[in-house]
Amino acid sequence: MAGQRVTVQVDGRRMVLSNLDKVLYPETGFTKGDVIDYYARVAPVLLPHLRDRPTTFRRFPEGVGGEPFFEKDVARHAPAWVRTARLPSSRGREGVNAHPLINDLPTLVWAANLAALELHVPQWTVGPGQTRHPPDLLVFDLDPGAPATIVECCRVAVLLREELAADGLTPYAKTSGSKGLQLYCGVRARRPAATSEYARAIGTRLAGRHPGEVVAAMAKALRPGKVFIDWSQNNPAKTTVAPYSLRGRERPTVSTPVTWEEVESCRRPEDLTFTSGDALARVEAHGDLFAPVHDDHVAVPGA
Repeated sequence: MAGQRVTVQVDGRRMVLSNLDKVLYPETGFTKGDVIDYYARVAPVLLPHLRDRPTTFRRFPEGVGGEPFFEKDVARHAPAWVRTARLPSSRGREGVNAHPLINDLPTLVWAANLAALELHVPQWTVGPGQTRHPPDLLVFDLDPGAPATIVECCRVAVLLREELAADGLTPYAKTSGSKGLQLYCGVRARRPAATSEYARAIGTRLAGRHPGEVVAAMAKALRPGKVFIDWSQNNPAKTTVAPYSLRGRERPTVSTPVTWEEVESCRRPEDLTFTSGDALARVEAHGDLFAPVHDDHVAVPGA
């Protein structure tokens, strides 16, 4: 029943789960209990992409039809056993945020119980003593400006892959779970700004070569009908939705790793739209298609 509270043990951690029957995705009847179940089942492939990355929640306590909010500081309500990274507030604000570090199943279930449907992480990790490591990931967020769709994003992704491969990088693709596509490369960087500088140079180069399809400038007025290569997601202060995270859309869609064959053959947005059930089935069939991004680190080329 609504309001029901259940005490559970998850890997030795005792916690109370609440409102399991509350519908968070009205179009499909997907409940908070379903959200927790999904995250518990996908945890083996999701956790490696969250480990030691200060996480920002996008919470939907009233479901996807309600007003969501971002949460970086969990100090007010996190159990004592939840590990956090205390980092200066971003965007020039004073103070410190206690970001959760979702390194284990209990912390992931706790987050799901908060209706933290979306999990957003930076392209860097923290080490002992809250030390911020240089970026180990390079990301390109391909965002279609209507009437363009993920189909056009796939065409641009192929062009982008050629540029990255020429520089010795190996990109891996995933859907955003919303409208676009994202490419990641494992990298080594000596400076926090190195990835942003390189990503901007590549995006600007592609926009110059393909002005009818690609835009790399931030001005939204330039985007209709084109694919915006958002290189700014590499800014150390920014985060990107994690692989296998749910999205707060009408249906419980997931940011899902895909193969390059799937990217090249995409002809309809539906071809690369995956719900929680689809994502779990893909993991069962293929394992974690995104795992190699953490094994293949190449020095960031000069911009």
